[in-house]
Amino acid sequence: MRYMKARVTGDVQGVGFRYATAQRARQLGISGYARNCDDGSVEVGMAGSHDDVAAMIDWLQTGPPAARVDQVTGERIAPQSWSGFQTA
Repeated sequence: MRYMKARVTGDVQGVGFRYATAQRARQLGISGYARNCDDGSVEVGMAGSHDDVAAMIDWLQTGPPAARVDQVTGERIAPQSWSGFQTA
């Protein structure tokens, strides 16, 4: 299992980014969350196979059609016990 936290900046709030992120994560079988941050970014926590997490990070580079992603930064995190994928 691979555990990551990513921060996505750009025009990513109010454009369905969290909803689309949850849909993609569920398609890939990734557990975790997507939540809006006070600075206008979206934080995404994810746990899954190495390949699935890599595919999720690739998807975050573009996001849904209405979004404009400027940057995605990521870091490995300690193992988490998430169940499913949640939006907040």
